[in-house]
Amino acid sequence: MGQLDSAGVADLLRPLAPQVLAVLVRRHGQFDACEDAVQEALLAAAMQWPTEGVPANPRGWLLSVAGRRLADQWRSENARRRRETTAAALDGFDGAAPAADDDRLVAADDTLTLLFLCCHPALSPASQVALTLRAVGGLTTAQIASAFLVPETTMAQRISRAKRSVAGAAFEMPAPAERAGRLGAVLHVLYLVFNEGYAATSGPDLQRPDLTREAVRLVRQVHRLLPDDGEVAGLLALMLITEARRPARTRPDGALVPLAEQDRSRWDRGPLEEGIALISATMATSPVGPYQLQAAIAAVHGEADRAEGTDWAQVAELYRVLAVVAPGPVVTLNRAVAVGMTDGPRAGLDLLATLDDDARLAAGHRLLAVRAHLLEMAGDLGRAREAYAEAARRTTSTPEQRYLEARAASLS
Repeated sequence: MGQLDSAGVADLLRPLAPQVLAVLVRRHGQFDACEDAVQEALLAAAMQWPTEGVPANPRGWLLSVAGRRLADQWRSENARRRRETTAAALDGFDGAAPAADDDRLVAADDTLTLLFLCCHPALSPASQVALTLRAVGGLTTAQIASAFLVPETTMAQRISRAKRSVAGAAFEMPAPAERAGRLGAVLHVLYLVFNEGYAATSGPDLQRPDLTREAVRLVRQVHRLLPDDGEVAGLLALMLITEARRPARTRPDGALVPLAEQDRSRWDRGPLEEGIALISATMATSPVGPYQLQAAIAAVHGEADRAEGTDWAQVAELYRVLAVVAPGPVVTLNRAVAVGMTDGPRAGLDLLATLDDDARLAAGHRLLAVRAHLLEMAGDLGRAREAYAEAARRTTSTPEQRYLEARAASLS
């Protein structure tokens, strides 16, 4: 394949990692041992390929190295019974191109199977996210820990427990009766991964494009395999439309640019138009769910050439329906903005007041930030300034903190 720098190698390895892991887990089970072997193979590739060149068959190379790591591990443990039962599978790890059955095994359905395994109902939602990011997303434990504001040792323990929990689970798609419930967990995990990439909860950068790209890639995989599922299509449309705004969300210095102030000519028209077309077709043929409603809201914003041209009445109505279908504090936050734009800021503030005693928002900054925005719209600049300043103190995102501090200062 030729020479690539370290960044190019990392981009090549990310989609290959879950494919190789899927082959090994399907062959041998023992998720924990297989995942460790794949990580070692990825590390070896990251060290060797930038200087020695990328092999002609990168996937076959990774399978070979990871397979040998497994063989060495089992040999060192003198696990005779395991070696006997897996000897035939290990014979093929010679560094050559994978056989025809390997090409079949690393097809898209294996990645989906791996996703479903990582979202096993035996795991907590936090463990499902962590294991998916590690096993399917290819992120390091340190990167995952940083994204979710926990020490690396804590995240390592969480991932280790999760791998042990699914170690005995069969590597197969769940039965149809179980699949619907498990699919909900898969989509929720991908939604959380995308959100963390689109608005990083901490650190100097507003966005984590590596996470958003990975979430889009994975949900595309799910959509290809389940093209008639309306919520899968809705989530893909939501991600595409939202990701299309990324070029306009920051200034050259990394400062946050809110939606109302973005230069919409900088939006990426390809994913924007794809997402709008997808959600338009999906809502016409599928029962409406929360991801479709969110995508429809994003599409309304995406169809407006200028912020002033946004159909806020349609946005408010979609949020009203979403509040019935999937009620929650974040929905109410966003709905309050839409109500403020259609019925006036005081109406938005009245709706926002219903969240004052919601413990899920008590320590965060988002309730304060939305209240500050509505107070500013209402002309109550003193209280708006105080709310912006307090929101700035509470956020752990540096770009959001700077933006909120600037809004407070502008009202002084």
